Amino acid sequence: MELLLPNHANSTPLTTLGFLERAATAYSDCPSIVYNNTTYTWSETHRRCLQVASSLSSVGIQRGHVVSVVAPNVPSMYELQFGVPMSGAILNNINTRLDAHNLSVLLQHSESKLVFVDHLHSSLVLEALSLFPRDTKRPHLVLVDDDAAASSTTTTSPTVTVDFIDTYEGFVEEGDPKYKWVRPRSEWDPMVLNYTSGTTSSPKGVVHSHRGIFILTANALIDWAVPKQPVYLWTLPMFHANGWGYTWGMAAVGATNICLRRFDASAISDLIQKHNVTHMCGAPVVLNMISNSPDFEPLKTPVQILTAGAPPPAPVLSRTESMGFVVCHGYGLTETAGLVVSCSWKPEWDKLPLEERARLKARQGVKTVGLTEVDVVNPETGESVKRDGVSLGEVVLRGGCVTVGYFKDKESTRRCISDNGWFYTGDIAVMHVDGYVEIKDRSKDVIISGGENICSAEVESVLYSNTAVNEAAVVARPDKFWGETPCAFVSLKRDLELTEKPTEKEIIEYCRARLPRYMVPRKVVFSEELPKTSTGKIQKYLLREIAKSMS
Repeated sequence: MELLLPNHANSTPLTTLGFLERAATAYSDCPSIVYNNTTYTWSETHRRCLQVASSLSSVGIQRGHVVSVVAPNVPSMYELQFGVPMSGAILNNINTRLDAHNLSVLLQHSESKLVFVDHLHSSLVLEALSLFPRDTKRPHLVLVDDDAAASSTTTTSPTVTVDFIDTYEGFVEEGDPKYKWVRPRSEWDPMVLNYTSGTTSSPKGVVHSHRGIFILTANALIDWAVPKQPVYLWTLPMFHANGWGYTWGMAAVGATNICLRRFDASAISDLIQKHNVTHMCGAPVVLNMISNSPDFEPLKTPVQILTAGAPPPAPVLSRTESMGFVVCHGYGLTETAGLVVSCSWKPEWDKLPLEERARLKARQGVKTVGLTEVDVVNPETGESVKRDGVSLGEVVLRGGCVTVGYFKDKESTRRCISDNGWFYTGDIAVMHVDGYVEIKDRSKDVIISGGENICSAEVESVLYSNTAVNEAAVVARPDKFWGETPCAFVSLKRDLELTEKPTEKEIIEYCRARLPRYMVPRKVVFSEELPKTSTGKIQKYLLREIAKSMS
């Protein structure tokens, strides 16, 4: 047995890029992408991705270069999940909701060589590039200008293309359809670079290898029991951890990807009925939007919907399921590339009252098949907490889809990935008697609003920059629509004249001018002094209770 060693035939690097190659044969004439009046087949999508990869190579993109994408869920965005890594480059999807400063920081930190820019975000990207230091080389730009969106808006200047080396469709047309795509030399080669939220002052770029993405994607398909050729509606932004891995997963099963630029209940309802949608994903805010819409009619056939980011509130869960959706709930991080813990449902739970079912479904759950182990441990001792649903500890993970580390940040990598082989998530949870994990809090005070992670320290930094502010603390305030929204507690400087004291509206406007809109506090509470510990630290748990009582 000891003579039977790895060889070239049995140890080719794992990569999800081969899923597209297979789909082009197994599902060649089946629809791959549908967007408004445009439909592509899997053979066409395969060809277009090869042409994009070829064009990237022809403009100097090499193995290991970073290529960024700023775009919504349009066909080009889907194609680039394959086209960019097929050129040997590392794919970097960027949140379209960032402001110019945030975007500029990320583009500089990633050392991006080229950026694909949706035409509605061209002015944002150009402003971000204008913030680059003079001695910093700027990336090339390629304009993504889909006809359907262009015909309905005039926000893009006709002369904007002077700043771009080509258009996306130009890249497709000029590329070689017989291009031999660049396979990874090792399955540990980096494939994607995704940034965590809250990156203004200290960007954390999460790197995933071809191996990690392969394991995560296979894991995602198995855990959700995705069948062959589903009809998948893209209500989850692809810039959120590459659509949790389903960008590549849908190629593996020959799905029909229904793309849409903007999410609203009416559009979602129309597309579900028009295309007989079977599967979709989204944060709890999507469930809330659907279940509260007066125009959304009950479904004729069930639709599977996978949600993550925050536990779905019981009333939202009840309303969503009463409309014909089958809701599944999971847990993951940017650092795991997708969901690695899921609330695996037991048949006997179907007999329980609605409130009890909702309580059980809101738990994060058990490890998925692609994860080696999950535990809740005492962060000081590393020992597992009691399985009593009460004892608090930190969620730790180990498995093949855990990040290889943070880009250009050895210290953060060392802090999160311990010598004893665990990835420390920073999430505080309990372990129930039945082995199901339930998250109770975020150790780093992250606020989850509509699926977006908001770092409270960033918002506090902006508040402290206001000359009238003495102290500031930002906590999560429960919100029926968004799940959570930032609530700011502020104490003003004592020597201010009455006319110098800002109002709640003025503080909110001050933040709005300096932060992405989703990070702006919805509520500002003024206090003479914020509660502190004996060592001078602000007691945020007390502020959370106050914010909760105001919701």
